[in-house]
Amino acid sequence: MIYLISVGILLFSSQADAFSAIPRRSALEQIKSISIQPFVITAGVSPLIPATASAKESTSTPISAQWTAVDGLNSLSDKQFVSFSDSAYKAMVDDPSRTPQFERAIINRLNSAPDGPGSQVVIDLGTGPFALFALMAAKNGARKVFAIEANKEAAASARETVKKMGYADKITILEGFSTDITLPDGIKADFVVAEIVGSIASEEGAYATILDARRFLKDPSDPSSWIPNRIQTYASPASYTLHNLFTPPAFDWSKLNGEPVRFNCRDEGLQLLSDPILIEDISFANPTSAKWTKKDIIFTIDKVRVEKNEFAFREEFQRGRLPKEEIDKLSVSSARSFSGVALWPRLLLESSTEINSRHYPEGGHQKSHWQTVLPIMSDTPVQLNGGDEVRVTFDFNISEKVTVPARYRISGSVVNY
Repeated sequence: MIYLISVGILLFSSQADAFSAIPRRSALEQIKSISIQPFVITAGVSPLIPATASAKESTSTPISAQWTAVDGLNSLSDKQFVSFSDSAYKAMVDDPSRTPQFERAIINRLNSAPDGPGSQVVIDLGTGPFALFALMAAKNGARKVFAIEANKEAAASARETVKKMGYADKITILEGFSTDITLPDGIKADFVVAEIVGSIASEEGAYATILDARRFLKDPSDPSSWIPNRIQTYASPASYTLHNLFTPPAFDWSKLNGEPVRFNCRDEGLQLLSDPILIEDISFANPTSAKWTKKDIIFTIDKVRVEKNEFAFREEFQRGRLPKEEIDKLSVSSARSFSGVALWPRLLLESSTEINSRHYPEGGHQKSHWQTVLPIMSDTPVQLNGGDEVRVTFDFNISEKVTVPARYRISGSVVNY
């Protein structure tokens, strides 16, 4: 279905239900209203620029995008740090691919303690207004839980929630950034629960937070001291329906100013063009091993995926009730086009428990409160076919200070053979 949201941009969504209407973050809230003529339909393709001589005759089109972790997202008023609306918090709690898995991992960790759950001191980093994981730990026998929350309003709500649930004696809410907090009496925790994972794994400050939070733990180098113990970001080149449907001059994608488009992970309006590749891999037990260096990646466009994408896009455009001739044209051109490199997270909670925001390992659609992030890397879609390549450099500047947002840059070219 095509529907209009308040920012003045038309979006396709075949999953416009209550869950998909609540994104992890209101990613498009700050995009200025742009006038669109919805019946002006073209499928423009960037001109191909000849590449330098190589063993294979080819042409290439330059592509690039750059943004920061807080661009287009809610952030604390006095800090460059991602924050959340009430609806976003609720979506996290209600996510069936997230909350039960965290609960299972917390219970398993408590029950594995040699002296039983009652011997365990737990920290919940970023507890949120519901103190969800702190309460899980307390209800399942933890001796003491310190729940840390940087957002003043969320911390106040967490205190009320804990008091109402009858666990104020076990759970202490500490307000502020964890980097500014010291536990009372020099106490050390047995393990940390840290669901501070963005739709790009590092965008909520996980790297800087975990580097600092090691001081809270008895054994920070033990993977069992962390839930999750590892977070990852996967990437794949992607096609996007609206990038093909709305092209200049009807729509000026450059007015996004680098802010990526964020999709419900079930949204069929975005389709992957190749097998996903691991881009970020942060071990909480050994975070310095994830210190970012530039990564040069070559994605080879999968002919089978392109053919399947044509059918998926045809269904999307049919829901938009476009004329048949336009549906035929747009389905073919969209399936054979590049809009940007899609990114999404994966969490490893313990050896037997993982959370995938998209199906692993092929990257298929599924329900998740996390989003798929798509930076638009060309003003108009770039034409391609199976066997062509998307060659890009990932240059992520991940700060060791929690209040300095990560900076992301992806640049390279689409190579047509």
